[in-house]
Amino acid sequence: MLLDGAVETLDITPHLHRLAVERYEEVGTWLAEHGSSGWRIYPQGSFLLGTVVRPNTKTGEYDIDLVCRLPLSRESVTQEWLKQRVGDQLTAYLIWKKEQRQTDGPKDLEPRRRCWTLGYPGFHLDVLPTIPDTDHPPTGILLTDKNLWKWQHSNPIGYAAWFQGQSDLSRRIEEKRHANVAHVPVWRARSTLQRVVQILKWHSMLVFAKDIDNRPPSILITTLAGRAYSGESDLFTAVRNVLAGMTDFIEKRNDKWWVPNPAHKEENFTDKWNEYPERREAFLGWYDQIATTIGDLARMESKGLDVVATRLSEAFDRDPVLHSYERYAARMSMATNLRMGTTGALSPIVTGPRKREHVFHGQHSVARP
Repeated sequence: MLLDGAVETLDITPHLHRLAVERYEEVGTWLAEHGSSGWRIYPQGSFLLGTVVRPNTKTGEYDIDLVCRLPLSRESVTQEWLKQRVGDQLTAYLIWKKEQRQTDGPKDLEPRRRCWTLGYPGFHLDVLPTIPDTDHPPTGILLTDKNLWKWQHSNPIGYAAWFQGQSDLSRRIEEKRHANVAHVPVWRARSTLQRVVQILKWHSMLVFAKDIDNRPPSILITTLAGRAYSGESDLFTAVRNVLAGMTDFIEKRNDKWWVPNPAHKEENFTDKWNEYPERREAFLGWYDQIATTIGDLARMESKGLDVVATRLSEAFDRDPVLHSYERYAARMSMATNLRMGTTGALSPIVTGPRKREHVFHGQHSVARP
């Protein structure tokens, strides 16, 4: 309950979620109406999966990912042309917003490695130019990548269907929008697996706050958690079991580390490990930390709520843990105005994140894949 209550505070607010979805739909509608016939727009990533976690950055910006699929064959276009085609439409959208004197438009448009990014207060919208992958119908896509010569494979729709099947949650709502702009789901309640993924992502963001380049990709954590999840309904049990089994799904193929996309076996979520070995070590170091934390908590069942909350706050943000602690204590009719004593017990007057820096050296405490 402490974990669930703490991670719940990191959910995106209904107001900001609604605002992000409105901007997604407006941009998507512009692309669908002003691009060529057959352009299709749909979301991908944490907004689609329901695993959004508030970033612990100075700006604290969420990101919502938009796939823009053009009905073209790979033989008829280049990656550079595709990227620029979508960028031109987004530029036209910005010009139109300014001409209409509308103040709710994006503040900027930036090209990234695979996408275009529209910046808004509190969040940014990543627009990913793609074409159909005819070798993997009906939902496979090919991505642009300025650093790679070959087209990159992906399948966000298939992945979302797999994840929803794993979490046994498939709620949907329907809204009015352009026929070629798919909706963003609104998750009224999180499944256990969604919460597990949020907890893992939250911890990862804290550990790698000063080392973004080596932070494990969200899609890698989500995939390993989804593969290891066995349908547990109790959140803490689910986290323990997922951590116990998630590294079993890291493969070695022809001397290359491999975690395949469950919806597209040719996409490897650990491809960067083979190019940058330090990123695998970073992942294993993070895994050690959170596995140790959860193991410590499991042995504290009879130690008292304040002791458990204090240990939890050492690995996660203190404020969300404190908020959860106070709410849980109030439910149990317990005193909540504790003081920080010589034992280091949790106190509501102590705020701010408290986390350990990650250090990757020496022997790891768990078996290595």
